[in-house]
Amino acid sequence: MELWDAYYADGSLAGRDLIRGEPIPEGLYHLVAEVTLRHADGTFLLMQRAFTKPNAPGLYEATAGGSALKGETAEEAARRELLEETGIAAENFIPLYCTVSHDTIYHGYLCCNDCSKNAVTLQDGETVSYLWLSREAFLALLHSEQYAPSHRERLLPYLGQVLR
Repeated sequence: MELWDAYYADGSLAGRDLIRGEPIPEGLYHLVAEVTLRHADGTFLLMQRAFTKPNAPGLYEATAGGSALKGETAEEAARRELLEETGIAAENFIPLYCTVSHDTIYHGYLCCNDCSKNAVTLQDGETVSYLWLSREAFLALLHSEQYAPSHRERLLPYLGQVLR
């Protein structure tokens, strides 16, 4: 059983626990962290979602991410999710966005890293493939039908910061 902290829309703790898979009560939210990884050479890591995922199966995202566990901050969740989904350990996370949608508070981060590109590992049940793409190829994929629409909507307003 995976436990999450419950939050109010303003990001303050609600003092309740949420259980993954159970409905989130009206007026409460859970926290999700997303990390976009830009390599020191200017390329971007894109992960292909597993075909068994309920949302956007088989589509690409320029993110590793997931729900913050009980007691985790958004940045701690970002660090853990990046390691779990890509095998890449990182410390420097630049906040990009905090947005609320439905029952979720999304915290997006940019991570610039000089990791070995061959060090990427896939997390069973989460990801099935990955790509390192140039800025131009990343933008082309971002605007294609192969990219997860919900992540595109969250990332687009902050794309300038990501591409710097």
